[in-house]
Amino acid sequence: MLQQSPVLSSKIKIDVDYDKTDYSERHVSFYTKYSCFTLKALRKSSFQKFLGSMLLSENIEETIVNTIDIEVYPASRKKGNYIAGRCNVFKGNIRIYPKTIKFCNVFRRKFGQEILFAYAGSRARAALIHELLHLKYVSDEEKVRELTKIYFYAYSKNHLAKSSNAVRMCEFIFDAKSFKILQERLKSNKYG
Repeated sequence: MLQQSPVLSSKIKIDVDYDKTDYSERHVSFYTKYSCFTLKALRKSSFQKFLGSMLLSENIEETIVNTIDIEVYPASRKKGNYIAGRCNVFKGNIRIYPKTIKFCNVFRRKFGQEILFAYAGSRARAALIHELLHLKYVSDEEKVRELTKIYFYAYSKNHLAKSSNAVRMCEFIFDAKSFKILQERLKSNKYG
């Protein structure tokens, strides 16, 4: 039976890879704080309730999610681009990765510390939504990306609106042009 309770919260934990020896003590401290912040953002009760509703509406059983690991260090694809998350649909394991310290420093200088924190939490939430959707739409990346935008926008509009950064976070996480197209589609009621 599908539940609308925050059952995923107990499956979220920080996963430290002790084999990463190429990071300085300062980097280890930064990434440890980042992962703790991400843990709090993903366990937030309003987000957990939202995930419960999303799983229910997508008919995804929360029991197929075994673990949600918050990785302490970033992971890159073969081309060198850094990723936000990974999902092993066969094992039900999801991994959420941080942005690099270099990215965070540049972002903080340009937009400020408060916006950086809002971005980091929003990025982690969007990544988790994306990876959970992969449990149902295993190889349909286009559909997963579109649904991620829709669900993240719905969460942002209802739960982040107080901070007035909701739309800005959506634009930061998804490119601004595609987000504006999504807003128009939602206004025209294409997605109900």
